[in-house]
Amino acid sequence: MTTTTVTAAVARNTGDPLTIEELQLDTLRPDEVRVRMAATGVCHTDAIVRDGIYPTPLPAVLGHEGAGVVEAIGDEITTVEVGDHVVLSAAYCGHCRQCRSGRMAYCEHLFEEDFGGHRHDGSTALSSDGTPISSHFFGQSSFATYANVVETSVVKVDRDAPLATLAPLGCGLQTGAGAVLNDLRPEPGTSLVVFGTGAVGSAAIMAARVAGCTTIVAVDLHDSRLELATRIGATHTVNAGTSDVVDELKKITNGDGVNYAIDTTAVPAVLRQAAESLSIRGTLALVGAAAPGTEVNFEIGASLVKGWTFKTIIQGSSVPQVFIPRLVELWKQGRFPFDTLIRTYSLDDINTAFADSADGSTIKPVVVF
Repeated sequence: MTTTTVTAAVARNTGDPLTIEELQLDTLRPDEVRVRMAATGVCHTDAIVRDGIYPTPLPAVLGHEGAGVVEAIGDEITTVEVGDHVVLSAAYCGHCRQCRSGRMAYCEHLFEEDFGGHRHDGSTALSSDGTPISSHFFGQSSFATYANVVETSVVKVDRDAPLATLAPLGCGLQTGAGAVLNDLRPEPGTSLVVFGTGAVGSAAIMAARVAGCTTIVAVDLHDSRLELATRIGATHTVNAGTSDVVDELKKITNGDGVNYAIDTTAVPAVLRQAAESLSIRGTLALVGAAAPGTEVNFEIGASLVKGWTFKTIIQGSSVPQVFIPRLVELWKQGRFPFDTLIRTYSLDDINTAFADSADGSTIKPVVVF
């Protein structure tokens, strides 16, 4: 296969808006899949890489929630065929101890595989007039009309499900839902609170309903998001800007505290509130990303006698090739209505999508090609 011209959104300088450019996509390698993108989600992780908080080399084509159709496969590819519909998720090496144990989200080479900006041999799939452009972001770099994708990022899905709807399953929605269904696994009849009801938090709320939680609390600063949270599964809401969150959660749980808390914000003060709201033997899970070096303090005395657990969860502790098709089936049954979170944009309007996500006016932006 010869070099292909693609249209892509390029992050050239730290903090600057993305620019729409024509780039060259090089020859498909034996271990890669050529995907014609139908859509791609815009995620908070794209924004923090654009802003230099996470270390992907720039200029780069970001995007890690792609969905599209397989156009060609390398000689070593065995899991998909030309014409298959696919959702793209995080890459993993497949060979380390964590991957071999089925814990792909905790791959020992996660940063190299997802943030390195190049293939294992140091080459990039993308270039601009001969100048390399960082590629293979999360194994894919889906902010482009076509991508050469590593096989571990590819998840085959049913052809009767719309790709523009499925795209966000690759990261944010998988992260929130997986945190509940794969990792915390709350017992039916228990209580769960979600701090931050963006895409990740909303997915956690929907998953908590699937799991059988009977008290599901959404905490946010935006009343519009809290109203949506009620429609998708929250039994209670708390506006953190106008209420004492810990006090309200105690009232909701008749003084017991919540059994499970998920923080999507990675704001230290919010994490402290989440810990204080837990019941005896409660569990707090952090799924939000913060700048390296961010720290949080927890009080020791009262914490000791509560016997609570703090854990971090990446990518919903998922095996994408297993978990994403399950989410699609739940969506088909009307039990995981994540399509209510989506607003679509053209590639030319991708910076508007970023801005709308940042100010809370859109929960899940999806760029449709």
